[in-house]
Formats: sequence, C-alpha cells, structure tokens
Amino acid sequence: VLRDRTGAVRGYVSYMSFDLPLVARLLTGPRPDVVVSEPPPTTGVAVRLACAARRIPYVYYCADIVSDAAALAGVPAVVVRTVAGLESFALRGARRVIAVSDGVARRARDLGARDVAVVPNGVRVPSAVAAGVPEGFPSCDGPVFVYAGTVAQWLAPEVFVDAFELARERLGDARLVFVGQGSGWIELAERARGVSGVEMIPAVSAEEADRWMARAAASLASLRPGGYDYAYPTKILASLAQATPVIYAGPGQAARDVAEGGLGIACSLNADEVAEAMVALATGSAAWVGPEGVRAWVREHRSVAASSAAAAAAVRSAL
Repeated sequence: VLRDRTGAVRGYVSYMSFDLPLVARLLTGPRPDVVVSEPPPTTGVAVRLACAARRIPYVYYCADIVSDAAALAGVPAVVVRTVAGLESFALRGARRVIAVSDGVARRARDLGARDVAVVPNGVRVPSAVAAGVPEGFPSCDGPVFVYAGTVAQWLAPEVFVDAFELARERLGDARLVFVGQGSGWIELAERARGVSGVEMIPAVSAEEADRWMARAAASLASLRPGGYDYAYPTKILASLAQATPVIYAGPGQAARDVAEGGLGIACSLNADEVAEAMVALATGSAAWVGPEGVRAWVREHRSVAASSAAAAAAVRSAL
C-alpha cells in the first residue's frame, strides 16, 4: 500500500493501491458469509462492486462521514460532491451500516443507508496504566500536555499552540507535545516553530502512545465546529483509560461527556479558554473525578468488550 511521508494512505493513487488487490481477493478467494468494509468511500465502492458480483452481503462500518470532513477541510466543492456520491453508493449497497454515534447515523441515512445500528467506539481499559517513560518524554519540572493522534485541519490542533503561548508564563517549565501524523502535520509544525516548549514527535505505536498519555498532566483533543459536530475524538477515551484527564476544545457529545462525567475540562475552540484549562489542570484547581474515576467511567460507558459485542451482533444480523 502506498503511503505518504507521514505514513498515511492519502490520495486516489494510494487508495487504488489498496482497493485493487482487495477486489482481486474478494473475487477469487474463498466465499465469505459477509464482508465488513470501512472508509474511505473508494474502498466501500470496491467492496460493493466485488460483493455484488458474488452476491455476498456486506456491512459498512461508518466511523465518520468522509465527505463532511472534506467539506470542513476546505476541499473544492466538486471533489466534495464526488466523495459524497461515492460514499452514498457504498452506504446504499450495504445490508447493514454500523455508525459510531447518533449524529453519524443520521448523516448515513441522509446519504441513503437503509438499516443503521449505532455502536459507539470503545477502548480497552488495562488493569494498570502503561508503565515506563516513553522515548523522548521531556525532562522538565512543569506539566506536560500531550496531543496524541491524527493532526488535520478539521481538528484544529493549532488552538493548543495558541493557548500554550498565552498560558506559558503561568505554567512554569511546561511542555506541549504533539505525537502523531496527518494531513495537517507540516502546517502545525510551521505554526509551532519558534514557540518555546512545543515539541513534535512522529507517530509511535499504540503502546508507546499509551505511555505518553499516562505520563501527561492532561491529554488534548479538539474539533472544529461547523458541519462535523457529531464526530467523537477517540483519543479522549484512550487518555481516560490511562487515568489522565482531558482538555477538550470543541462541540458535540464529547464535550457533554467530559463536562458531565468530570473527566477533565470541556471548553469552546478558543485559545483563551484552553489556556485557562491548562492552568487549572496544571495547578490542581480543576474539579475532576480523579485517575480511578475516569477509568471507571470508561469501563462503564465505553468499554471495548461492550462495543465489540454490539458490533458483532450487527454483523451477524446481516447474514
């Protein structure tokens, strides 16, 4: 599979490098009872065509609506319409669609999905938080704020750089670390250049990312409002599973969960508000349920066991 220099599969040629071998396998391999597909829409289209040829039902796992994300990222309208058409084709052909939230389910139905089951994302909560210090972890006396995961325009991670600059004098010897990759990585690096205390670490393994979050004073997540408010950054759940509170800047269910569950601080996508949240968690003045409290919340509301069982049931129902 062709990947860009950040390791992401992006662009038509890269998608084709995955989709063409996939079609060949589906057409020539042993006949499965059901196929599960997921975005990007080009893969969904490939699966629909191959499955139609052999009359195999398929389930489409809808983690997000790619055409909505493209529109929010400022992609040209003609490209957005094309992606929406491909997405609709993939959704309409699925015997069943699994959506990760009510908002995603609503948009999937708008695009033609017929039978949609809502199964929220879940994460594994280990018996103990990740041990050890990750490679490259800052040696400093102040708090370390960690943004781990995808960097993209629609996530607006630059708000944390702006906020860190505003709060810098009140945070002591603090660090802001971005660990990840994505379409906005280079742009974010340019924005962070020259800002004291900001570090950028290329993508690491899931286990190493857990260690970063476990050692952080707070994990960071964000979402740009407008057209994609139903998205739920799963890095929030990964952080809570490591007993670390979250600063979430953005709209939607994630904001409600963080605020109502006492899982950290939820605020709008505003640098001043994020700066105050950083100071509050760094100084211990923020009210949250504590390390074991956030882990208990994930076990009760977003465990991978419950989500996996529900998703498996949805797939079996398509047989």
